[in-house]
Amino acid sequence: MARRLVSSGSTFERDIGYSRAVVDGDWIFVSGTTGFDYSTMTIESGVIEQAEQCFKNIDAALVAAGGTLADVVRVHYILPDAAEFQACWPVLRKWFGDIRPAATMFSAGLADPRMRIEIEVTARRRHEGTS
Repeated sequence: MARRLVSSGSTFERDIGYSRAVVDGDWIFVSGTTGFDYSTMTIESGVIEQAEQCFKNIDAALVAAGGTLADVVRVHYILPDAAEFQACWPVLRKWFGDIRPAATMFSAGLADPRMRIEIEVTARRRHEGTS
């Protein structure tokens, strides 16, 4: 199966030179995704609202790639302020509570000071009848 690129339409993808997601066989690699609403290129100020938007963006990318959030096997959370991570837990639990992918949280600077969280996922599409 050929590699397929998925775009969200974000200006960042064009300006920086990357894809929102890359599909390679059954694997889907979703780039680090921030809380920007890509349709308006706006971002809420709160980390909780940004986390929620991250998941909406990731969900849309996975669907465009032929997958779902249930296919996620690995997640990386990146926050400039590690102290804000716990405030995000209810949002993370809402989206991943039953899926429970392998997870790592990093504290690192992000490209734009308005960004308070970035989430990257790796998914593996399951075939009917497999778990």
